[in-house]
Amino acid sequence: MGLGASQARLLMLTARKSDLELHLQMVNQARQQVANMVSGLFTRQSNLDPSSADSQRLNSSISAIQERDKSLELESKRLDTQHQTVQTEIESVQKVISKNIESSFKLAG
Repeated sequence: MGLGASQARLLMLTARKSDLELHLQMVNQARQQVANMVSGLFTRQSNLDPSSADSQRLNSSISAIQERDKSLELESKRLDTQHQTVQTEIESVQKVISKNIESSFKLAG
């Protein structure tokens, strides 16, 4: 791969890495909001009789919200894996660029 192509690839990978970091940040923020919601529901539930209809509805809501948290956690892991893959490829392209520059100077010198 030529120097120009390597530079273009590096720029593309850097943009992808930034995009993944943004998505990961948004997923983590959503998980924080879910945790706050569950905490509030648990607080409300602690003031109710465990066998009451309201308590049962809160249990149902908590379960649904916890499922959402599980899906967000899976999304977070997927994004983190992609981020690590892109980071590895960035390092590889940087080595190719360094070798290209090194060989260019050897030829010129």
